[in-house]
Order: sequence, then C-alpha cells, then structure tokens
Amino acid sequence: MECAWKGRGTRCTGPAKRRCGRCGAVAYCSLSHQISHRNEHKEECKRLEQQMKHIDIVNEFPFTFSEEATVKICEKQETRCSFFIKKGIHQLGMWLYECPCGTSVISLDCSRSTNGWDLPDELCPCKEPVYPISKHLCSWKEYYEWRCIPLHSPVALLLHWPLTIYHATKVVGLGSWASQISKQLQIHYLGPEKELQQLAVFAELHALFPDVHVHMELIGPAIPQSRDGEKIDLCKYAHCLRTDCFCKSSSNTWGSNSSENLAITLQLRRGFYHDRYKDIAKESSPHFIIAPNAGIAAYSSWLPTMELIKELGVPAVFSDYCEEACHLGAGCISSVTGSTLNLPIQLNPFRQPMVVEDSALLLPCYSNCFLYGI
Repeated sequence: MECAWKGRGTRCTGPAKRRCGRCGAVAYCSLSHQISHRNEHKEECKRLEQQMKHIDIVNEFPFTFSEEATVKICEKQETRCSFFIKKGIHQLGMWLYECPCGTSVISLDCSRSTNGWDLPDELCPCKEPVYPISKHLCSWKEYYEWRCIPLHSPVALLLHWPLTIYHATKVVGLGSWASQISKQLQIHYLGPEKELQQLAVFAELHALFPDVHVHMELIGPAIPQSRDGEKIDLCKYAHCLRTDCFCKSSSNTWGSNSSENLAITLQLRRGFYHDRYKDIAKESSPHFIIAPNAGIAAYSSWLPTMELIKELGVPAVFSDYCEEACHLGAGCISSVTGSTLNLPIQLNPFRQPMVVEDSALLLPCYSNCFLYGI
C-alpha cells in the first residue's frame, strides 16, 4: 500500500500506515501528507466509505481456497506465488502469468503460449460438459456444478476471462438464444495483455455458447508487432495432464464431423481500437464490445475510442479492478459521450477469485471485479 500523496510533493517519510479515519480506503506516510491530500480526497472520501462497507460481499467466493486467495493475501500471510506453489502449478504454463514471476517472461517472450491446464482431468474443463448448458449461469458455484469440477480446483483463476464475456452478453441482453446472434457471435475485445499468454482458456466459450461460432477480435497496443494479424483457431478445450484423456485425441475437434465451423476463432490486432477499426470492420462487425480491466480514467487513449464506440451504437461493457475505478471511468465516458451508463456499475459474479497484491487502495481489488457499460 502506497501513500496516497506519494510523488505529489515532499518525499514520503516511511510506509503508509496512517489510514483515513473516515473511509479507511487510503493511507498516508505522515500527517503532513494526509493534510496535503485533504481537499482532493474530500470528494472521494464519502464514496470510498460506502464502498468499504461492501468488502465482505466483494471478498465472498464459494471455493475451499477462498480465504487463502483473498484475506490471507491482503494480510500478507500468503502471496500469489505461495498459493500456486501449494497447488503445484507455480510457474507452469498459463499459471505462470498469474504471479510476479511471469512478468519478465511476458516482456521477454510475448509469443510464448500454452494450451494446457497442468491439472488432472477431474480438476479442469478439458472435455465437453456432461450436460448442455440449459440456463443462465449466475455464479461460480453454478458453473462448477455444471462442469462437474470440485470447489478446490483453481481453474476459476483463469476462467474469469471467458466467464466474464459470457456474463457480459447476459447483462447487455445478448446470448446464444438471441435472434441477432443466431449461429455466430462477433466480439471485439479491447486491451488484452496477459490474456495473450492464456488464449487457450477462451475455448470454454464453446461450451458456454453451444452451436455458435464465436469470433473475437483482440485489439490492443500490448499485442507484439510479430503477432499483429495472427489468426488462431481453438478447436478443442485446453487439455489436462492425463496422457490418455480424450481431450488429447486427434478426433476431438469441434466440427470435425460437421460442415459447421464451431471453432472459437481469434484475430490479433496491434494498436488502438479507434486506429484499427476501419481495417477490422472490413471483416468483422461486432455484436458487442468488451474491455476487461479497462482503466478508462487512467489512459487518455480511451477518449477517441469512446467517441468511436458511441458512433457505432453497439453495446460495450467495461470491467475494472474495483468499484472506484469504474466510477472514475464512468465519469470519463459521460464527459465524452454526454450520456449516462446503460449498464450501471455492478459486481461481476465471475470476477477472478484472487485478490490483487499491493493495490493502490485498501479496497479489495480483483481482475474483472466490477462491470459497467454503454
């Protein structure tokens, strides 16, 4: 936790241990820094106070590892690394990018990818579901029950990417049952980062949208130049560790016995959405747009993108790490578009069930934690 006034004036005198007595969401290294921040903090303080009252709800998950992945990490009794070591998946495959150990690998080798869970078959969704999806899934517990996965499995730590997409289609009124989607769902996915090393998890969209060809355009400056324009077909689920599992069978590909293309197709585009849209539109018009962990208030590059999204008139959903980030982002959207949110800020039931380490606020922060949209 950093001092809320760090970098604004005089140098910090030590660790930020002096919390705001009202909201409790920010901390300072000294009384002088707290006084310096008072006028600026006054506006947000009451809002943060209300958000802090909902901490227990935000931290609530059904998993057997929930306390380890939330409270204990917040209290420095656990780290992401120690959690993954206990699970036997530290620095393995897609899990590598979920702890600080993966940061240097991402920067040095952006083309590195994997298509396996590094888990036993009973702990991951490596095959078709036993029963087709028959209702809206509204929680991690419902998803795990449907996929017959025990609640000690950590796969939700990666599956929050496709499950957030699934939930977003629900809250904006889309879904595999909607006439406007029919047999194809076109998604424009803005600002991917570490997802680029975890693309195999998006194969789960095949189970979530049965009989639908899902095509995603992934657009963002984090996509390496060497991967710009790359096309990827996900024709099977991410595989498990069992060598004789059906998930590794060459015949286990979607549409292999059908004329329909049911693969999940991904197209990578380097750059900002507003710069690349004309090229993308020649091949793909979106049913909806999603921007995970968008950080809209933090990056001025979102302004022309918001103008474009308003012009397109298609549903757009944004997520962020905490409610306050969404509030600030919503203010930016309103100033650009001149309109209020069509999708109010709301907690995402499929947020990643592991808290972010060393967040800027004392609010609990999770990847894809809250959603809002226009």
